[in-house]
Amino acid sequence: MFDESSKNRTNDQIKLSSVTDRLINAISNIRKRVNADEYTKLTVSQTVSFLALVYEKVRNAIEYREDHLIRRAAIERILKRRLSMNIQGTNEGENVLRELMWARYVTNGSLGEIDIKAVQEIINRFLYIRSQIMQGRSGNARAYFSEFLYQLVTAEIEEFLTPAESQKEADFSYYIFQTLKEKVSIEDIKEEQKDAILFIAIEKAYRKSDQAYQRYHMFRLFYKPLYEYTQEEIEDLVPKLADVFSRIDNLIANTIVEKIVRFIRKQLPPFLILFHIFRQYEQSIPSILSSRASLWSHVDKVARQKYSLISSRLNMLAFRSLIYIFLTKMLFALILEIPVSKLLYNEVNYFAIGVNSLAPPVFMLLIIFSVSVPGDQNTKRIFNRIVDIIDADSTFEKTKAFITRKAKPRRPVLNFGFTLLYLTTFLVTLYVIHVGLKMLSFNLLSEALFIFFISVVAFFAYRIKQLSNMYRLIEKTGFFSPVLDFFFMPILSLGKFFSEGVSRLNFFILLFDVIIEAPFKLIIEVIEEWITFVRLKKEDIV
Repeated sequence: MFDESSKNRTNDQIKLSSVTDRLINAISNIRKRVNADEYTKLTVSQTVSFLALVYEKVRNAIEYREDHLIRRAAIERILKRRLSMNIQGTNEGENVLRELMWARYVTNGSLGEIDIKAVQEIINRFLYIRSQIMQGRSGNARAYFSEFLYQLVTAEIEEFLTPAESQKEADFSYYIFQTLKEKVSIEDIKEEQKDAILFIAIEKAYRKSDQAYQRYHMFRLFYKPLYEYTQEEIEDLVPKLADVFSRIDNLIANTIVEKIVRFIRKQLPPFLILFHIFRQYEQSIPSILSSRASLWSHVDKVARQKYSLISSRLNMLAFRSLIYIFLTKMLFALILEIPVSKLLYNEVNYFAIGVNSLAPPVFMLLIIFSVSVPGDQNTKRIFNRIVDIIDADSTFEKTKAFITRKAKPRRPVLNFGFTLLYLTTFLVTLYVIHVGLKMLSFNLLSEALFIFFISVVAFFAYRIKQLSNMYRLIEKTGFFSPVLDFFFMPILSLGKFFSEGVSRLNFFILLFDVIIEAPFKLIIEVIEEWITFVRLKKEDIV
């Protein structure tokens, strides 16, 4: 069954910690959103909805983003487009919600007049604050504040639409914070700043928040949602925002955050299993957590479910990544390769084009197929760690992890030698690839594209492969792993550099957002109005 030796436990009962009790109470008090009544609910045509859904699926395929971040990004895209055409923002609350229903980001008919008014109020607050904070500022400052405010308001709208889910995730994040805050000690950092840095790290590691959500949740630590402010409170808040935004971004950019993120990721597997039990068995959670036998049964069941889902999710993410890479990078590069090859070399190497097209997906599949899922021993370790976390015994929470600002090499000479060896490995890896491709008659352009494709795919595959470690409490490493990692790191480093750099120049995102989306959504809006007109005429006849 499970390992009973960890604390010489002799009985089945678990006395829950006060932190765990508070989490149980908080989750049980969350109330789900009540759907709009029949008279005021907002509905859209299913025909229009299908067209918008197809568009959003294609649009999202070209911009790699975590699933839980897609809706907020869509809200930002919709709001920016609509406010560019309607500067005053009049009636845009209804239009934003209607577009979200078109694309099925929100269930058709679930929102009504009250929700429209609330979203409109958020937009009005945003427009007023933006107009006030822009006065007398330079172009760069105006762009910065505008972006920050757009991220705040769209995150607020997104969480307003899903209050129960948002509150639950906030409660889970706070539980991790309360559990780990005594375990973390940061060199030369004051306690209040340590708490803020730990909070940001949990945002990144557990909630996988992007910049927008990191900014929003940091803002919400100290301030209310915008729509809850009175006009007088807004007047008092606006002069403070420049300093607030700056302090938030300085905390997010603190170099120590990534070290805390790495520490938290290693602690996450038991929390992920525990939170899934909360979601799946909410009504009976107190009795489950209070009994070792019951807890083990549920941990074992949930863990096996999660392990079985890893492969299917890996395949799905690999497919999406390949589409993203092909559309945004490979296709763009291939369009350039033929004319540039003709211009520079007076010939086109179709063999090289074929290799550059097929090698990256094959390389990714080989990496994905090499993934293994955790086993029973991992489940037992997770169970014991969950008991440590929820138990009233605070021994686990007081085991400190000391995080230094900068690693201090114990042997500077060796460290310098290893750095030199790494740089040499980087050059040797590129040279070996160059020699191999030269033997296949690749020219320099084709070689550059091959390295570009392979490194980007390697970076994406590496990130996807980390999914298999999501529930692994102790990371699995092979005997030769350090050696392989050492020689593989140059490719990964290049992939990260290329991916982050080229993503800012994504031609297809610009094509969709600037050229296609506005007229396409306008056509959909006209079709919606026409369908509504026909339906009303039909009702008049009846």
